[in-house]
Formats: sequence, structure tokens, C-alpha cells
Amino acid sequence: MHVSLTENLETMVKSKVKSGLYNNASEVIREALRMMHERDATVKARYADFRHQAVLGYEQGERGEFSTRSFDEIEKAIEAKHGVS
Repeated sequence: MHVSLTENLETMVKSKVKSGLYNNASEVIREALRMMHERDATVKARYADFRHQAVLGYEQGERGEFSTRSFDEIEKAIEAKHGVS
């Protein structure tokens, strides 16, 4: 497989190899792909949780159950749960 990189990305890869953390460019690329896979899985899990929470919220609303918290309080709770700011 042949991969073309921009000059900036190639410089990053060379820098990682030069740092001694990786033996060659292939190791850097493999690690980057593993990290991308982990990020994608995290995003997918957050999206699934968001959908689940939205359904629960909708069902609670249908039953007439409403929160007394403000939107800002709810938003902060969500950010705290997911480590997002």
C-alpha cells in the first residue's frame, strides 16, 4: 500500500520517528489509525448515549414528567458526564 501525505503530515511522522518513540513511519501511521479507531468508537458511544437520553427525555415529557433544572444546569451535567466543555 502506498500513502501520500501532505508536507506537514510527513514532517510530523518524521518528527515522531526522530523522537525515538517509533522505529519507523509505519509504526506512526498504525498508531494514528488505532487512535482514530478509538476516537470513532468514543464518538459512536456518545451518540448512542445521546439518542438514548433523548428518547428517555421524550418519554418523560409524554408522561408529564419535567425537570426543574435550567438548560444550563442540564448542559453542565452532560459536559461533566462526558468530559466535554
